[in-house]
Amino acid sequence: MSERPSTFRIWLLASRPKTLPAALVPVLVGSAFAARAGAFQWEAAALCLGFALLVQIGTNFANDYFDYVQGADTAQRVGPARAVASGWVAPATMRTAMVLVFALALVVGFGLIPFGGWWLLPVGLLSIVCGIAYTGGPYPLGYHGLGDIFVFLFFGLVAVGATFWVQARTLTVEVLLAAAAIGALAANILVANNYRDRATDAVAGKRTLVVRLGERAGRWQYGAAVLLSGAVPVVLWVRGVGAGALLALGALPLGVDCWRRLRPTAPAPALIGLLARTAAHLALFGGLLAAGVGLGR
Repeated sequence: MSERPSTFRIWLLASRPKTLPAALVPVLVGSAFAARAGAFQWEAAALCLGFALLVQIGTNFANDYFDYVQGADTAQRVGPARAVASGWVAPATMRTAMVLVFALALVVGFGLIPFGGWWLLPVGLLSIVCGIAYTGGPYPLGYHGLGDIFVFLFFGLVAVGATFWVQARTLTVEVLLAAAAIGALAANILVANNYRDRATDAVAGKRTLVVRLGERAGRWQYGAAVLLSGAVPVVLWVRGVGAGALLALGALPLGVDCWRRLRPTAPAPALIGLLARTAAHLALFGGLLAAGVGLGR
């Protein structure tokens, strides 16, 4: 059992702050496009951010709980300590925390209905259900190779698109292109995690895409997302968003460096830092893209 940190640090670690750019960046980019369209509304943007962060944290709590229950988090796993598996938090306590965070997300989500319409309710509920179903329920998405699709859809297309919609009440091809790049880079956080844990996941029966299709497929998926993040700013520029969109190309060297670190010979401990660097790449890309889109107004 790991040495017990303070209560505050336990819950901070359980929230997995290195993954939170996956919640922040889509709202930032969607709001930048709304500002470019002259439709930015800070109240709607703040509610989107609160909902996205709560769903991300709730999903992380669910992952901590269900991976312990499913036997995926064992002493053989290499990576950051997990609160339940380390004995810092009782399983029932983590389950309660998960429910409370998702309930709060639902409350925040209700605040978006006046901005975007009642259709947001089923979308929000589905986001929460999928957050739980990622590692829980009768057919855990992450255990059957569907986690990457969940992240791409909900932290890319849905998060960016909905953030733009509740402010501008429309969708554009340019917004969806940016959303696709954001979703692909958010999924790379999952790839980095699953690539590191591929051996212990296989033993536990956690059939992630890396386990199902192999390490080479994982590296190609990661690289394709990096290449997409390099292509989208150029396409946005060509489609008239403005040369500012090309600022996002400044994140490409970091993405390529991360891709190169995903080597077949890299031992699991050497990949611990890759998740943080992958999240940093997403944050840098999203920040530069948002700034560039704003400059293109």
